[in-house]
Amino acid sequence: MKDFKRLIVWQKSFQLFIDCHKLCRILPHEEKYELGSQLRRAAFSITANVAEGSAKATNPHKKTYLDNALGSAYEVETALLAIIELYPRLKTVCEINLGICIEVQKMMNALIEKLS
Repeated sequence: MKDFKRLIVWQKSFQLFIDCHKLCRILPHEEKYELGSQLRRAAFSITANVAEGSAKATNPHKKTYLDNALGSAYEVETALLAIIELYPRLKTVCEINLGICIEVQKMMNALIEKLS
């Protein structure tokens, strides 16, 4: 699992990060440094933890990083749900990102299960 860029879960989570970053650009000004910052950091954390975990030698170590990545994916989901509630005009783009986020969560759960 050393070449993390070949992992579909990393590819999808990286795309989720890019999409969330673009979403943050259209958030109202007052959210760019609050909710937007939190969303960007959480989305990046998913990809970073998958990459870092792929370099670990043992399955328990890999699983720890994937658990962290999964937690970040739930954080992204929460932020997207909050944006939908606060800014209904962004619902469509958020729902697209939510779909990707949930797909990443499912893939992450399957990979964690495989390593257990």
